[in-house]
Amino acid sequence: MRNKNITLLLLNYGIVFILILLVAVFSLASENFMKVSTIFTILKQIAIVGIISIGQAFVIMTGGIDLSVGSIAGVSSVTAAMLMMAKVSPFLACSATVIIALVYGALNGILITKLVMPPLIATLGMMTALRGTAFIITDGLPVFGFSATFGDFAKNSLWVVPYPVILLAAIFAVAAFVLNRTKIGRYVLGVGGNAEASRLSGINVDGIKTFAYALSGLLAGVAGLVLLSRTNSGQPSAGANYEMDAITAVVLGGVSLNGGEGKLSLVLVGVLIMGILSTGMLMCNINDYVQQLVKGLVLIGAVAFSSISHKIRARVAIVA
Repeated sequence: MRNKNITLLLLNYGIVFILILLVAVFSLASENFMKVSTIFTILKQIAIVGIISIGQAFVIMTGGIDLSVGSIAGVSSVTAAMLMMAKVSPFLACSATVIIALVYGALNGILITKLVMPPLIATLGMMTALRGTAFIITDGLPVFGFSATFGDFAKNSLWVVPYPVILLAAIFAVAAFVLNRTKIGRYVLGVGGNAEASRLSGINVDGIKTFAYALSGLLAGVAGLVLLSRTNSGQPSAGANYEMDAITAVVLGGVSLNGGEGKLSLVLVGVLIMGILSTGMLMCNINDYVQQLVKGLVLIGAVAFSSISHKIRARVAIVA
């Protein structure tokens, strides 16, 4: 029984030990790593991917995947910038941008549920189309010159905590409440675990899947606004590869690619690991190509671990 409990603990929370190990390794490799300024730099950097990862987690929990989130963030960034350049107030520009991003996500859900398109193909098509849209509406040029005060959100802090980190924490709290305390959250996990059984139970499976993709689009739009605030210019190429970082963080956090299980708290741990890896390797003067290699290996390792852990859990359950 004791061995079983230890095994389950490692399977469920092994990612936390990996986080602690990474912090220890980079602390030894660089004397500046554990400085307060470095810690808050990491937190600011992971805020954008963290927001996207929360939406991606809901999608993957339903058994889907969303490759369009990086492009939604990018096109949202330039959309808000162009609206503000047209003298639309920042509040209205941001509100409109987030609503449009939600529509992009909902469209993904409709393509998948009503046209029965595979999630990989539907969101890949949306990713490519929106990236092209961002370049078309900007002529491939960055959009800048709007109110400089818009950038204050990404630069300023409440006491010592950066505003983007506070936003991430607030979104996480709401998302965790929805997932753990509401019927919609239970339906999301139920649909991912067994869509047909959920349908026979009277759950609107198509509606739940569309909700997950719409939420993913909305949060990608919010992330695009934070990115715009941080760079103070709308870049048509913004958000590139964010989808892979988000998927890696979600899988690292133990969310099954088959759907039906996962914890948002561990997804944030996965996001932290990705941020610590990037910052730690940068501080150790590891070049970008090696960083890409490491991130790819981390994704492969996370998926492999997820598959192995499922088999081990099944074996432990049979023994019990």
